Amino acid sequence: MSKSVKKRSAASSTGPVPVAKLSQEVVHVPEPRKANGGSKQSRVIAMLASPAGATIAGMMKATGWQQHSVRGFLAGVVRKRLKLSSKEVDDTGVYRIASTNSSKAISRQSKRRSS
Repeated sequence: MSKSVKKRSAASSTGPVPVAKLSQEVVHVPEPRKANGGSKQSRVIAMLASPAGATIAGMMKATGWQQHSVRGFLAGVVRKRLKLSSKEVDDTGVYRIASTNSSKAISRQSKRRSS
């Protein structure tokens, strides 16, 4: 007899598991994910919030991500929620989160209040 035949015969001899037995098992429901203070995304945002800013290479080293992943995070997450600015320093792009106290934001608020 081959091994596969032995496996099939052993499996068929145990029979099906009763449904009632399955319903009595305790099912572990995971808790909702909480923001991890030491997550890779939070590290990148902290780097961007620093006055010195961050380079793509620095973010890659801090997170272990590849270059396209860092750029995707900047485009897909950071730019949608925060104002990101960049400038060239020694042929290297330095990214930083622009301050939220910009004159545009202040002038918009004052215009709305005066109406």
